[in-house]
Amino acid sequence: MTAILIDDMPQAIQVLQNDLCELFPDIQIIGTADSVVTGAKLLRQQEPDLLFLDIMLGDGTGFDLLEILPKLTAKIIFVTAYEEHAIRAFRFAAIDYLLKPIAPDDLRQAVLRAQQQLTRPSESLDILKATIKHPQDLPTRITLHTQERIAVVNIDDIIRCESDGNNTLFILTSGEKIFVTKTLKQFATLFDKHSFYRTHQSHLINTRHIQEYIRKEGGYLKMKNGDDIPVAIRKKAEFMTMLDSL
Repeated sequence: MTAILIDDMPQAIQVLQNDLCELFPDIQIIGTADSVVTGAKLLRQQEPDLLFLDIMLGDGTGFDLLEILPKLTAKIIFVTAYEEHAIRAFRFAAIDYLLKPIAPDDLRQAVLRAQQQLTRPSESLDILKATIKHPQDLPTRITLHTQERIAVVNIDDIIRCESDGNNTLFILTSGEKIFVTKTLKQFATLFDKHSFYRTHQSHLINTRHIQEYIRKEGGYLKMKNGDDIPVAIRKKAEFMTMLDSL
């Protein structure tokens, strides 16, 4: 694979270059740049397999560079010193990022994922840009990766999520089911400010899609699509309080 590194800090480029050479000696670094202008010029001349792109550059942002080059085919790994709200944005968009200072193991995992990566839809970048630009607003869409494709889903269209070991099954209002190789715990954390509630170790539901709570048989939820969802005994009191607040 070939790679280009774009960062406005020469020291950051040097450290990343050294780490790549040590961890992935087969990756050929074919150029570096320190700004939107020099980066765009370089990417017009070279077509790398991998692009390590800093978000904040001296003369603009990494997003500005991507808008200049809309047909860029490189697999992008963003490099960022952003705080928590931006990290959340990357997770909703399911776009790889490296947090400065870059840990070698994080770099190794990001490159390995990039090597296996499907082509990413432009919507993923749109989600990332919108979420970083308006950190006070909750994201309305999420990118879900399956083994076959990348799906961009409206969060309001998610009825529920169900755990399957280290994987998660998404059930949508359309009836579609999407199987994602991430744990339910990761999505429960991601959706903690949305209208989602974890009723059970294996079930995360969108409270907007609750139809009714059935008290018999120990108590369970019926969702608007007809699915029955258990409520853990230890969760029942908390759940009833949450239900009253809807």
